[in-house]
Amino acid sequence: MLISSNKNPPQVLETLPLLPLRDIVVFPHMIVPFMVGRPNSIKALDYALLHGGRIFLAAQKDASAALPTHEEIYRVGTISNIIQNQKLSSGNMKVLAEGIERAQVVDFKMRKGSFVKVIIRPMPITVELNPEIEDLMQEAVALFEKYIKLSRNITYEALISTIRVDNPSRLADTIAAHTMVKVDEKQQLLETLDPKEQLEKLIELLEIEIGKLRVDRRVNERVKKQMEKAQKEYYLNEKLKAIQKELKGKDGKHTEIQAFRERMEKTKLSKEARKKALEELGRLEAMPPMSAEATVSRNYLEWLLSVPWGVKSRENREIKRAARILDEDHYGLEKVKERIIEYLAVRQLVKSIKGSILCFVGAAGVGKSSLASSIARATGRKFVRLSLGGVRDEAEIRGHRRTYIGAFPGQIIQMMKKACTINPVFLLDEVDKMSMDFRGDPSAALMEVLDPEQNKDFVDHYLDVAYDLSQVMFITTANVLHTIPPALRDRMEVLRLPGYTLQEKLQIAKNFLLRKQLKAHGLAKKNIKFTDEAITHIIEKYTREAGVRNLEREIASICRKIAKKVIADNQQSFTIATAKDVERYLGVPRYHRPKSEKNNEVGLAFGVAWTEMGGEILPTESSIMSGRGKLTLTGQLGGVMQESAQAGLSYIRSNAAKLGVDPNFYRKIDIHIHIPEGSIPKDGPSAGLTMAISLISALTNIPVRSDVAMTGEITLRGKILPVGGLKEKILAAHRSEIYNIIIPKDNKKELAEIQAEIKKSLKIYLVETIEEALPLALERPVSPLKGEIRAPLKRGVVESQVSPPALTN
Repeated sequence: MLISSNKNPPQVLETLPLLPLRDIVVFPHMIVPFMVGRPNSIKALDYALLHGGRIFLAAQKDASAALPTHEEIYRVGTISNIIQNQKLSSGNMKVLAEGIERAQVVDFKMRKGSFVKVIIRPMPITVELNPEIEDLMQEAVALFEKYIKLSRNITYEALISTIRVDNPSRLADTIAAHTMVKVDEKQQLLETLDPKEQLEKLIELLEIEIGKLRVDRRVNERVKKQMEKAQKEYYLNEKLKAIQKELKGKDGKHTEIQAFRERMEKTKLSKEARKKALEELGRLEAMPPMSAEATVSRNYLEWLLSVPWGVKSRENREIKRAARILDEDHYGLEKVKERIIEYLAVRQLVKSIKGSILCFVGAAGVGKSSLASSIARATGRKFVRLSLGGVRDEAEIRGHRRTYIGAFPGQIIQMMKKACTINPVFLLDEVDKMSMDFRGDPSAALMEVLDPEQNKDFVDHYLDVAYDLSQVMFITTANVLHTIPPALRDRMEVLRLPGYTLQEKLQIAKNFLLRKQLKAHGLAKKNIKFTDEAITHIIEKYTREAGVRNLEREIASICRKIAKKVIADNQQSFTIATAKDVERYLGVPRYHRPKSEKNNEVGLAFGVAWTEMGGEILPTESSIMSGRGKLTLTGQLGGVMQESAQAGLSYIRSNAAKLGVDPNFYRKIDIHIHIPEGSIPKDGPSAGLTMAISLISALTNIPVRSDVAMTGEITLRGKILPVGGLKEKILAAHRSEIYNIIIPKDNKKELAEIQAEIKKSLKIYLVETIEEALPLALERPVSPLKGEIRAPLKRGVVESQVSPPALTN
């Protein structure tokens, strides 16, 4: 198959105007835009436009020559048609030309003072397609595709245009026109007439260029990888400086450094803190803004200036107003309220007073945290709360040093920033639930915070300057005291919040909880009405706590069900009057309060115990059987409780004849002491008296009075030692309708904490020895064995004049 690229008969000479081109080689079949500005070139262009638009385009050998001579112009060029032209205001012309075919200059005709005409001879190309030519064409197209992928200056459309060409010469011209090579290399391709030779030269040229592009890419990638972050930051920093200089903002008021200086002027920093801030600011000013060290300094200054320095909230010292607010928020708690009023009274007399550290100790739900919030409201101070439950890292209190990545101040400084004043009410919640590990002991760090002699110069590891905490009113809360380290406990004024009595819970529900839950559920007073009987039933049968948290939860449950009926059934009024009404909404009662037995029984005594949820009745059973003196203790008793049982048994053995018991009883029988509700762990020494009375009853076969409860630690000599949690224990007995209580005489001073209405209904007996307790606890006196002198039993002091209920036999 023969393919010819010429359109004119061979050996036909033609005279056309010459237009020399700088840095451009025009190939046949290519459309090329270029600018024409030289006068002679414009004249040649005008002549061509007047005579059909044909012109001869040839490249200059030296692009810098303004008026090239014949020798400075390549003899082989391209006959072209002028497609478009546009004259610009500058006098230049914008031209769009299409190459037609190759041609060679035969002679130059120079017109004086004008353009050059040339006599040209077309250079036709004829080729016969064969497998070798086709392979070369495919290879050229494949290389050109790689070239396009590596080069960012050629569009993908150029590849599409080459794929559609089936003429090898035209294919070579098309690819050559799109390659970014030197003018002399393109001219060689233009002057080559053999298509095979054209393709071979083109392939060689493409391979060289692809190799160059690959090397360039590898070098660029290597340079990009080797560029360090500091170099980037330096470049960006210099660019940022140039932008700031251009905008004239470098010395403005709103730059970062100036903003820090203005904040320092407005903040009442201490001398040490101001010196530290100025040093850090000078260091920051010398650093590149985008460096990691600048970020550390910037964060430090932000924290140092954000913490309140010398900013106080106005304190309300009006005693009557504070008392009214405390009464509005909480029922009872007279001792705590009195302490707050005392504090405000002292504040009126003394302008400067050290911050107080109070510790509220009580069961969950008695109002410790909410009381701290009420104190803040009553005194007009800001309130912040920090939960210490589970904290085991000293850095949580003191902060991390700035040498660590991501360091921050401790929680104390963070909460002070949140408070925005230097005299807030600061609640440290659950201080008894801190722990320690290899990272340090947070309770040791708290000792500086809670010591009035030291906290005026508290130093956080992050800020590294002294900060005054002496005007903060610290309040801590705890459920128990024994888990708080003694040194930390010594720095706090402990105020106990005992569990509420039934009457107190009833008043709290009526005056506080009902109103709160009605508002929370969108109900009005007309929608629901609770009677005292219903609230009492909820307290006794659906809650088992010293506080009122579960009581509030049960009331909320009833309110939700009422709200549902108001919407669904359009019923507007409900009355919760009886126990059945309560059970209709809350279901089967969850708890049954343990009560004393109606009949006196041998071996069954009633003790009273303290729990975190308040006081509880502790029935204690003793049983004897044939055996060899084995003592069995069940009911999940702790080590201290088991030792109390051993001490009671030893006392009985040493005083067996006096108690009317065979001195060798332990050789013939086994003894089993059991305290019911075995799934609940029990411990403590206060059940010693109860277990000893129960055991004496079993050994002497004398019943224990069922209307008597008792508590006290027993010694081997029969002494009764004082115990803790007395108020909760007495309230537990009262709830269980036991009105006679035996307690150690050394606990007499604690009876002042019990409400008068409770004491009026009770007989409280104070005893020093078990001998004094026996006639009060047993149904009848013990009978000593013959030959033994019976010691007189002293009756305990009765604190109330109300007679105990009659015994039921």
